[in-house]
Amino acid sequence: MTTVTTIEQLDALYGAPVEAAIVKEIDYISDHYRVFIDKAPFVVIATVGPEGLDCSPRGDPAGFVRVVDQKTVMIPDRRGNNRIDCLRNIVRDPRCSLLFMIPGVGNTLRINGTAEIVNDASLNESFAINGKLPRTVLKVTAERVYFQCPKALVRSRLWSPDAHVARSELPSSGEILEALTEGKFDGKSYDAGYPQRQAETIY
Repeated sequence: MTTVTTIEQLDALYGAPVEAAIVKEIDYISDHYRVFIDKAPFVVIATVGPEGLDCSPRGDPAGFVRVVDQKTVMIPDRRGNNRIDCLRNIVRDPRCSLLFMIPGVGNTLRINGTAEIVNDASLNESFAINGKLPRTVLKVTAERVYFQCPKALVRSRLWSPDAHVARSELPSSGEILEALTEGKFDGKSYDAGYPQRQAETIY
């Protein structure tokens, strides 16, 4: 097995990128790229900090990521488990990357840039759903914006109903927690109560 350790080795293996892969990257949010953001109900946020990396999902009805201008998007931070790994990273290293996904669509959209955490009452109010406000809002400044071809989603058949996996084929959250705590965590009660907890805390 040979480990690739230099850019020269990579270039020799892969060659030059195709022209379309270069020209699609711009440093602003074009009108075409804005459509992808407006239609996406799901985005993954990648961040980096002193303890390492984080990759966190965010989701809401399509259009929840607000395009402010050609360089700026805002993302509400909804109620969660308060680990806030992504936010802890951003306050110490603002670099971030966004990956937007749209159900049924193979193309994804990526924004690489920097983020800051904004805590403003009126801004939070503008993102309210069912009367519930986000705790903060992420303000992301775009530096590189480009779409990704659908090959990965086509190969994975991500949106194909016949490729979907029944949740029952995987260990439940409660089972995992009970195993990790060597039985000290009541997994059955956790699983039984989760639907109600989700309904009460979704926003």
